[in-house]
Amino acid sequence: MKLAKLGDGPEIFHTIQGEGVSVGAPAVFIRASRCNLHCVWCDTDHTWNFEGTPWPHEKDAVPGYAKFRKAEVTFEIGPAAAAARVLEFGCPRTVITGGEPLLQENGFLEMIGHIRERQPEHQFEVETNATRIPSPAFHEAVDQFNVSPKLSNAGMPESLRLNAEALEFFASSPKAWFKFVVAGPADLEEIEALCTARAIPRQRVLLMPEGRASADLDRHAGWLAEICRDRGFRFCDRLHIRLWGDKRGV
Repeated sequence: MKLAKLGDGPEIFHTIQGEGVSVGAPAVFIRASRCNLHCVWCDTDHTWNFEGTPWPHEKDAVPGYAKFRKAEVTFEIGPAAAAARVLEFGCPRTVITGGEPLLQENGFLEMIGHIRERQPEHQFEVETNATRIPSPAFHEAVDQFNVSPKLSNAGMPESLRLNAEALEFFASSPKAWFKFVVAGPADLEEIEALCTARAIPRQRVLLMPEGRASADLDRHAGWLAEICRDRGFRFCDRLHIRLWGDKRGV
């Protein structure tokens, strides 16, 4: 498997879940490298914004920012070895994130099998951009899908970031929760239209303010919480940002 690299090893770390319906739960995060999307505000751009690619990122204006050398930010590891590293933490929940984990579905499915041999009740969350449909075996093995469709604020054409068939699959799955990054009021029209078009139950929709610092979150949190209250959505903060800021491995 191709994982993001953290220090000299793979990006596998013990923390608490900072977003979604399991916020606050202790969890081991394992981050896949590679993504089929390229959001301009992505906070894990080390998984896809490699040298030689044409995609823009909002950090391009930051002095010293540059695209990543693929070999320097990628860690190759087998499913059994990845499972062993996860089990070292003794934590009963693992969040498979990315990048886009479904690009490496077979490897992660094998990793899940190794972990469940030791911990049959281990809980697995998968964070996905909803552009791919998981196989029946992968859907069965995963306890929770944190589905994050990308809106136009991600800076990509709709044809790339939205897959109607995949969205409808997740909308019908009792394991799926939808999370939308909201940068401004205009995003709400897109969210409402998408929920209607793909029959996404609004009680399974979380709206999260865009931001990589507490001050950024605060600019949107108040009015967005009121929208959630009035329209029947869930409000989703970014607890890890509140606690540790925009840092990797926490």
